Amino acid sequence: MENSTKTFVCISNYFKGADFLINLKKLGNTVFLVTSEKLRNKPWPFEYIDEVFYMEGQDIDWNLEHLLLGVGNLMKNHKIDAIVALDDFDVEKATFLRENLRIDGMGQTTGRYFRDKLAMRMRAKSFGIPIPAFAPLFNDYEINDFADTVSPPWVLKPRSEASASGIIKVHDKESLWLHINELGNNRFKYLVEQFKPGDVYHCDGLNLEGKVLFSVTSKYLATPMEISQGGGIFRSANIEYNSADDKAIKKQNEAVMKAFGMKHGATHTEFIKCKEDGKIYFLETSSRVGGAHLAEMVEAASGINLWGEWAKIEDALIRDTTYKLPKPKKNYAGIVLTLSKYEYPDLSSFSDEEVCFRVPLEYHAGLIVNSDKHEKVLELLDNYADRLVRDFAAVAKQESVKNLH
Repeated sequence: MENSTKTFVCISNYFKGADFLINLKKLGNTVFLVTSEKLRNKPWPFEYIDEVFYMEGQDIDWNLEHLLLGVGNLMKNHKIDAIVALDDFDVEKATFLRENLRIDGMGQTTGRYFRDKLAMRMRAKSFGIPIPAFAPLFNDYEINDFADTVSPPWVLKPRSEASASGIIKVHDKESLWLHINELGNNRFKYLVEQFKPGDVYHCDGLNLEGKVLFSVTSKYLATPMEISQGGGIFRSANIEYNSADDKAIKKQNEAVMKAFGMKHGATHTEFIKCKEDGKIYFLETSSRVGGAHLAEMVEAASGINLWGEWAKIEDALIRDTTYKLPKPKKNYAGIVLTLSKYEYPDLSSFSDEEVCFRVPLEYHAGLIVNSDKHEKVLELLDNYADRLVRDFAAVAKQESVKNLH
């Protein structure tokens, strides 16, 4: 008789995914977590984890051969059914393990489409998905041709960093080459892309058997790039259901998922609606739940817990059972978040009935609001942003990216 208990190895070098781990365990599985030694004292849901294994360093410091050896030794006494990456930076680790240990799931080639911004653009272009003009930094002739034929400004982007980390904006060919030369031997880890001013949207969803089961379209009220390079208050809110933008972005998201070979799991995909031509362009995607507490925002709007439902999808796939998505609600929600000058900011003055979540991070001040009225959410986010700037906000200088993925 086949063992009804399935075994999952979850990888996360950041403190996140508690709801995923909890739901996996509640479904009757054995749950192992591999994380960084630096995160040993974080409040992981240890009662729902069978064993935690710690790796020295964080993220790119991990020795993949040691990781492979550790998981390989674990397999001597446990039949591992699935390996799941909980964070963007863990995708390569999970694909590396799956390939070496011949465990089903996303492999290294498909994983590239969800981590490497150059691979994303080349794949999107080959499938006719609209993207800003771009060029890799391998060949000098190609770079010069790009600079001579594509109007500035441009952005130099690290191919495998997350969000807006490490992006450099340039306005002329001379500055472009200056920055490329400063990159030295790291230049091949970047690409150059035309900067298109516009509103940035994100589509957060769940996928099963190659189809998008569920998605919510939201708009950054201040873009990640603006915040990372100029400071400011992070804000996002889901947009009006069935609006023209909602339909267009969801259609493009489905095209991206199909082109990139996404079979199942959670995804976070970003698009920009260009102010100059009104077109929607694909920016980047990832095979994970969105960060910055966007999962809680999506749940406040829809009632769908992305972490929990992702765990149920993984469980159903391993057990070969049918997964059924709960019926989503169609409310509205938004998040406002900033670094705080206080370790534990007192946000009790934000007492409107629409407040449904307070961000529980040290030196952060943030709230999520929900309502059945879109205008009310936007009104509260604007009001709260002003108050947070006045009473709580702190600005941290963006650190330069030295160790690239």
